[in-house]
Amino acid sequence: MSLNPESKFQLSIKEIIAAVVGLSSLFGIYFTLQNSVAANSENIESLQSNTVNPIEFQYKDELVRSTIQRIEEKQETIGEDLGEVKEQLNKIDERLYQISKNR
Repeated sequence: MSLNPESKFQLSIKEIIAAVVGLSSLFGIYFTLQNSVAANSENIESLQSNTVNPIEFQYKDELVRSTIQRIEEKQETIGEDLGEVKEQLNKIDERLYQISKNR
């Protein structure tokens, strides 16, 4: 089978529809990829322009460290208070034991 000026192309309706659907799918994929590339380019540019200022980082770091230090101090205070409560409970327990023993 060779192509010459007298050869005829015969396409059915199904083949034409399949070709149109295939081409439209390819165009859709192409434009979707173009949008994704453009969005990624914008994201990269915004990331480059929104870098963290070293002084801002230093202040945030100091704030976090001071907050951790305050939490540790409160934890120590709570631990001491808990120790005192345990001592008081032990004294109350001993007194109750003595009272129940004397009855």
